[in-house]
This record gives sequence, structure tokens and C-alpha cells, in this order.
Amino acid sequence: MPAHVLRPLTVVGDHKVTTAEIAEDIRAHHPDHPRLRAFLRVVGNCGVQTRYFTRPLGAPTVSGGAGIEDRTRVVFADVLAMAERAAAAALDAAGLDAPDIDAVVTTHTTSWSIPNLDINLIERLGLRPTVRRVALTTVACPGGTQALIRAADLVAARPGSKVLVVAGEALSGIYHHVDTSIESMIYKALFGDAAAATVVTSEPLGPGLVIEDTFEYVLPHSIERQAGMIDTDGIHFVSTKKALSAAADVLPQLTDWVGDDRPEFAVIHPGSPRIIADTAAALGLGDHDARHSTQTLAHEGNIGGVSILRVLERTHGDPPADGARGYTVAFGPGFATAALRCRWHA
Repeated sequence: MPAHVLRPLTVVGDHKVTTAEIAEDIRAHHPDHPRLRAFLRVVGNCGVQTRYFTRPLGAPTVSGGAGIEDRTRVVFADVLAMAERAAAAALDAAGLDAPDIDAVVTTHTTSWSIPNLDINLIERLGLRPTVRRVALTTVACPGGTQALIRAADLVAARPGSKVLVVAGEALSGIYHHVDTSIESMIYKALFGDAAAATVVTSEPLGPGLVIEDTFEYVLPHSIERQAGMIDTDGIHFVSTKKALSAAADVLPQLTDWVGDDRPEFAVIHPGSPRIIADTAAALGLGDHDARHSTQTLAHEGNIGGVSILRVLERTHGDPPADGARGYTVAFGPGFATAALRCRWHA
């Protein structure tokens, strides 16, 4: 049974931070580092002009020296606040009240909490106590797409269900000056904070994606390519040089699944300029077809599991033709791929 995805609504962090400010912060904290020029070069080439943090760049839990206790507390509180706002906006846009929701799927990775985002949102939004829950807590960048897959599964299992999907990330919480690899410098410039929400149903409540099939794939022997690490400073995001080629390594499996069904549009995770370009090319699409992903990367950065929902929101602003066929694709730690075969319902 096809699942219908309404327009997502996105909430970004309150503090706009430019790439020039990130570069100056790196320069100030590492003035004598032998690779400083290389750091600044990769930061300038990451494809991001601005991103939004929940706290100022100089805050203790961003560029400052706050440890894991403060970072965990602040990051989860900020994610929850953004997620609540995004979810309330999505319900309002769908013309629904909280008791209308039958299931909630949440995704967030950048902090730790028990109870998690799903249960906190039940309380804050006034969802029914009997609402079904799926809480994705370590999926990271593919989280939004993975959440849509799980929502489609829920709708297929119980036709008529209305599923609230909520993603939230405060990636500024993994901004650490103790991390001095090239990869960590890229992540300082690449990541931003945001939350987004949408409603998935078995019958259309408005224009948007119609999910017709889903694809999940984990690249064998790739666990070390991207990972989270926890120490007394907080959560760190680490990767190896093989992470740079990971998306390209899974594209053959993705294109095998796509087969001869060439799309007219795509919603691509804005992980980096290379990921966007390589994925579009593999699908037989060009730069113009990937513009919503490129614009998201430029103006909000890579916002983890929120990213796909933000790209989809931009797609609603300049949508494909009614009935156009497309794909939604995201990559992330694992190394994992999540994708949707879909069409546009106007």
C-alpha cells in the first residue's frame, strides 16, 4: 500500500553562524597547528555558507570546554524544544489534532536521554497514551529517510493510520577543539542544528511524496568508516579516509535496485557536494535536479537525520509535475543507505 508524505516543516537553531566565523574560530584555537592552512582550505570547500546552532558559537557546549554532562543535558533539551515546535507546526499544517495521531516515529542521535524523544513528545504534544512508537536513536544522517520507511511500514500494517515523523539534531554539540583531524575540521563546518516533522498517511491529505517501495543496505565491512565516540568531553563524530568513498561504493547496489526506472526528480541527502553530485549522476540526473539538496547544504549545512525532510520541504516550494517519478536517498554511519522509490502527488 502506498504511503503519502505531507510537506515537512523545519525549525532551525536560533543562531546563524557563517563559514567565515567557523574558520576564524579554528584559526583562534589552533594558531600554530602545522596543518592550519589545510584546515581552512577544506572548511572553505565544504559547500556550506551558513548553518544554524541552538547556542552561540562561543557557548561552552559548542566551541567552549563543557564536558559530557553539560553537553548531554543542553543538547537534548535543545533538540526536544525544536522537535516540539516542528511537530506542532506539522500537525497544524495537516489540519490534525494530537489525538488524531496513531503512531510516532522519531530519530535523533546527538544526545542521550531516557525517556527518549518519542515519549517526551507524547507528553508535550498531548498525543494519545496508546500511540505506537518507533524511536531511532543512532541512525544519524539516514535517520529522516529511515523514519519515513518505518512510517510507511506502520501505515501498510494498519491502513488508515496517521503517523507523525519527527527528526531532531543539535550537531553543534559535537564541535570539539580537541579533535584536530582533517575530518573533524570538515564536520565543524559541515554540521548544523534543526528539527523537522511531517505526517504520513495511507490516504493523501495534501500534495507530497507517495512512497511506493523502500530500500535499505549496509555496506559489508564498513563499520569503521563513520562512527560516534563518547568520552569525558562528550560525543565525537569520527571517520576514516574510506568514508570519502563510502557513498560511491554503495551506488552500484542502489542503481541495481533502481533498475531501468529512471527518475524525474530526487531528494538527496546533503552530506557533501560530492555525495549530492555522485548520487544525482548515478540516477541519471544533473545539477538542476539536485538543486534543493545543494541549497540545503549551502544554507543550513548537513543537519543529520533532519536533512532529507528539509530537502523535501524545499522540493514542495518548487515541485515536480504531478505523477513524476523519483527517489529519496540518504547515507550515513554503518555504512548504511536508506532510499525510497516514490512519485509526486500534486
